[in-house]
Amino acid sequence: MTRPVILTVDDDPGVSRAVARDLRREYGEHHRIVRAESGPAALEALREIALRGEQVAVILADQRMPRMTGVEFLEQAMDLFPRARRVLLTAYADTDAAITAINVVDLDHYLLKPWDPPEEKLYPVVDAMLAAWREAPDRPSATIRIVGHRWSARSYELRDLVARNQLSYDFLRADEPEGARLLEAAGVDAERLPVVITEDGRALVQPSDGEVVEAAGLSTTASTDVYDLVVVGGGPAGLGASVYGGSEGLRTVLVEQRATGGQAGTSSRIENYLGFPNGVSGDQLTTRARLQAEKFGTEVLTTRSVTALEPRGRARVVRFDDGSEITAHAVVLATGVSYRMLDCPGLDEHTGQGVFYGAAATEAASCAAQDVYVVGGANSAGQAAMNFSRHASKVVMLVRGPSLTASMSHYLIEQIEQNPRIEVRTCTEVVGASGTDHLEKLTLRDRNTGDEETVEASWLFVFIGAAPRTEWLDGVVARDARGFVLTGPDLPREPDSRGPAGWEPERDPFHLETSVPGVFAVGDVRAESVKRVASAVGEGAMAVSLVHRWLENR
Repeated sequence: MTRPVILTVDDDPGVSRAVARDLRREYGEHHRIVRAESGPAALEALREIALRGEQVAVILADQRMPRMTGVEFLEQAMDLFPRARRVLLTAYADTDAAITAINVVDLDHYLLKPWDPPEEKLYPVVDAMLAAWREAPDRPSATIRIVGHRWSARSYELRDLVARNQLSYDFLRADEPEGARLLEAAGVDAERLPVVITEDGRALVQPSDGEVVEAAGLSTTASTDVYDLVVVGGGPAGLGASVYGGSEGLRTVLVEQRATGGQAGTSSRIENYLGFPNGVSGDQLTTRARLQAEKFGTEVLTTRSVTALEPRGRARVVRFDDGSEITAHAVVLATGVSYRMLDCPGLDEHTGQGVFYGAAATEAASCAAQDVYVVGGANSAGQAAMNFSRHASKVVMLVRGPSLTASMSHYLIEQIEQNPRIEVRTCTEVVGASGTDHLEKLTLRDRNTGDEETVEASWLFVFIGAAPRTEWLDGVVARDARGFVLTGPDLPREPDSRGPAGWEPERDPFHLETSVPGVFAVGDVRAESVKRVASAVGEGAMAVSLVHRWLENR
């Protein structure tokens, strides 16, 4: 087992050496002391540590550094080692920065300089940080190697799966020397791709999603059969319910089909979320939320598909696709929505081979110096366009409507208008696609004139509409004509076309309660919900208070 790292960063070489010297003297026997003299250098060191599968226990960062302040550095360091304890080195004049850091980067401690004598001022702080870290250390960064074809849809799905679950991975092409050597060493035929090589050297041939995440140490099986609360769906609404359920003493399990975060988790930048004036990536926000839920005792199951919900007396039973089931006193439905498929010739056969639904963050770097086409006119499409513009030579947004103003936030429209690499083509739709083993051409049509043109394109990212995917609830809870779950005052009182039955109990339904008492719906899956991350988180938190009312009065 490698020694956990204590990292210190300070732009003053003398101070940097002094901190490292004092830390090495006290902790060098059981910890590896790493020092850096700038924020960027420290981030590079953290990336190398992550790639080697090591753990970081404590990070000490000076606040006053050029190019990147201590708070800015710690915010980015959290993405690499979210459980590492964070200490800010400040002068007396920097106390405002320390207060800001407590809110922005969940700072554990701020230490005033000078720290002499270290036995009184430095070591007690580091001792406390190390003790806290040992209670919840970072999960080792297990490097997974995926061997497959560049334009294989299944290879893409596996890359997306491990990336969205915060697992370190390398992708090796089977037709290149390194990938071919790895297949030969594993004794696997190149016709049986993709292959996943785990950290302990096992070769998983054409594995399921569950096999991959289990090999990486994530949980896919419930630890018990009965819970106070089952949350189905791990987007912002489900994470909000999980955090508040766990923090308020409910035995809570979160069940996610693919990876926590949902659509919000794939967003490159959310700039209007409360408390993050410089914006926050969806991945960063939802990773913090998952860690927070786990901190409060919520159990998280990954790659589990829920296929049925059954009221069974006072219990609510959730059934999985393998036939197993768990029972709860209450259920929160937070399954969100999925992007609708673009219906035109040639797209289906190229899904995962140049055609992607959602941001597909794993593909961004592969788009370097190429043209990228983005379909959609809402915030998710705009955020993706901004992200791809950092890599692509040009990003072309294809919008069916006459402008972006109908569905996109004003701040994002301004950013797109000011970006020279983004071109917006309104009243334009995709009507065809073609290619051999991957997308090569798109056919576009002007909706005003009907004129069509064919353009060369290897990358198409689609962000259109929202489908709730609630077929598994058919015959159980009332839904509207589009499949969104009806709740509270929107519930019918008598059976009608919207569901198997209306609201039956004598009491009025709680605001987020479905037609099945004790089952609540939150976030995008709920009919007439506000499609924003902040409102989804708020509904998740509100649902837990309503769960308590249900448990008290049933």
